[in-house]
Amino acid sequence: MKVILTADVKGKGKKGDLIEVSEGYGRNFLLPRGLAEPATADNLNVKKAQDEAHARKVALEQQAAREAAEKLKVSPVKVPAKGGAGGRLFGAVTSKEIAEELKKQYGLNVPKQKIVLEEPIKTFGVHRVKAKLYQDIAGEILVQVVEA
Repeated sequence: MKVILTADVKGKGKKGDLIEVSEGYGRNFLLPRGLAEPATADNLNVKKAQDEAHARKVALEQQAAREAAEKLKVSPVKVPAKGGAGGRLFGAVTSKEIAEELKKQYGLNVPKQKIVLEEPIKTFGVHRVKAKLYQDIAGEILVQVVEA
């Protein structure tokens, strides 16, 4: 019996997988618990449409991430910070502050965990920071620390 999994099943597959199972396992365990649905022609067509929509969505997100990476290489993200004499900051600029400014200035939603600071930013000026914008797309962000 062929079924399409509607949830992850340990030892069998992940949600959306088309798998072959025995009649008894499918009819007595998977189907009654809502873990799978029969692989009918209608269900296969729905799965195919969902897969295509997901592929389009991923392609659009990748394209947007590439464009954002190119844009951020050229134009810096301005992060305001308070500092003292000699160009030193009170504290340091964090990845959280950079993520907030990216969202505010460019509308990019980059989680703070994806922004990699090699060392804390403790001076005014322009700094290069690495960020993972999408699964396989990483880019460098120019961060300009300005007086608040």
